[in-house]
Amino acid sequence: MATATYPPPPPYYRLYKDYSENPNSAPEPPPPIDGTYVCFGGNYTTEDVLPSLEEQGVPQLYPKDSNVVVDYKKELRSLNRELQLHILELADVLVDRPSQYAKRIGDISSIFKNLHHLLNSLRPHQARATLIHIMELQIQQRKQAVEDIKRRREEAQRLLKDAFVTLDGQ
Repeated sequence: MATATYPPPPPYYRLYKDYSENPNSAPEPPPPIDGTYVCFGGNYTTEDVLPSLEEQGVPQLYPKDSNVVVDYKKELRSLNRELQLHILELADVLVDRPSQYAKRIGDISSIFKNLHHLLNSLRPHQARATLIHIMELQIQQRKQAVEDIKRRREEAQRLLKDAFVTLDGQ
């Protein structure tokens, strides 16, 4: 019985047989997916939308009013303090009434989910700030490269001038 080290190539490789002579002979790639699609049995969308806490079945512990801008720093601090308090209460419950810990665990889980939701809503801002920082660094590096090129050009011109003076003096 003979076995192959590698499996045979997929059948669509024949579409690329003339690629070395004519690179334009290859078929166009499929268009990008827009909207919803199914992958491994799950429905996904190409829109980058953060689902609300209500959609996830989690109570929202910070203001829900869409007209008011959320003060992220204040809300994150408030949720962090609340989390610390609930963890201390959980320790007390585990010591005094160990059978009643489930409610405290659920409260802590809800606080963590609210913290994560607030942090995830800051991701677009973080991405923009990171891109701005990267672009500023690139601009700075390019300015340094231009200055280095100018400095080396002036040095080369000075050396050429010195060489011409030396040759003319002989």
